[in-house]
Amino acid sequence: MMAHEQESEQAEVVPGEGVASGGGLSRPAHDLLGKVPGSEGPGGSDSVTTVLVAFGANVLIALAKSVAAVMTGSASILAEAAHSWADAGNEIFLLIANRRSRRPPDVLHPLGHGREAYVWSLFAALGLFIAGAAVSVTHGVQELVTPEPAGQFVVGYVVLAVSFVLEGISFLQSARQARSEAESLQRDLIEHVLATSDPTLRAVFVEDAAALTGLLIATAGLAAHQLTGSSIPDAIGSILVGLLLAWVALLLINQNRRFLVGQEADPRLRAAALQALLEAPEVARVTYLRLEIVGPRLISVIGDVDLTGDDTESHVAVRLRALEARVSASPAVAGAVLSLSAPDEPTLVV
Repeated sequence: MMAHEQESEQAEVVPGEGVASGGGLSRPAHDLLGKVPGSEGPGGSDSVTTVLVAFGANVLIALAKSVAAVMTGSASILAEAAHSWADAGNEIFLLIANRRSRRPPDVLHPLGHGREAYVWSLFAALGLFIAGAAVSVTHGVQELVTPEPAGQFVVGYVVLAVSFVLEGISFLQSARQARSEAESLQRDLIEHVLATSDPTLRAVFVEDAAALTGLLIATAGLAAHQLTGSSIPDAIGSILVGLLLAWVALLLINQNRRFLVGQEADPRLRAAALQALLEAPEVARVTYLRLEIVGPRLISVIGDVDLTGDDTESHVAVRLRALEARVSASPAVAGAVLSLSAPDEPTLVV
């Protein structure tokens, strides 16, 4: 089999996340998917930074909100305190997810441990639902049944304002990472956050966005309580915060569920990989190709190909294994399994 140098003049492609234009990277001759630009595989450093920033911000915010909730007696601020403690706990799960998903393959896990990221992120989403949503809604209902007066409103406003700034810093970090990836993949920001195979990025971005919205709800509830002297608006604010957290948690649970049961890669990535295979000199046809996400920015490749020439069976087997090795050489590929196409199978086209 002939080896050849390949140099990309295109942009990044993240497994499961599309193809774009711009940038350029050179690839070793043995890496067939060097033709698929940006297939660097799982990184993790940006996601770890994003989670650490969120964790630090949420711990500080949770402490401040807890003190403010005691001083003011505000149901909305108490709901926000529960929200921040839940977020802080979730960041621990996300750090575990990031670390365990990057463990190398072994005999029992030949495709690696990438899907562990979705397991631990699912735990984090369940924690948000239980510790955040359920507590907030329950306390809001209790406040409606047995209302309690609030005071020290200035303290509440100050804490909410400081919390907004800290949450904003965390949100900007997650948005910066998401925007950088989205632009390279020709996606808008929200589309990328929902579609990315990186569950830690999605969790931090969505939770920070919910936190900023929750702070606005809590501020409105506290102000209405102060203006009317009634705790009903404050209690309603607590319930609304809880419902917001429940919606976010269910969204994250569903996304992690989809990746756990098997999510096929973005069609644009499949098209780029198909093009790379068809351009390989030893490949005459490709009749089947499936790219499945097996972890953050990590895929497995399964396909049927027809090789050029008319070699003996033993030579064909050697060439096929060599082609698999070239596909698997990409850091973005956890493993590749290629079989020979039947003569009557239709050829795939890009």
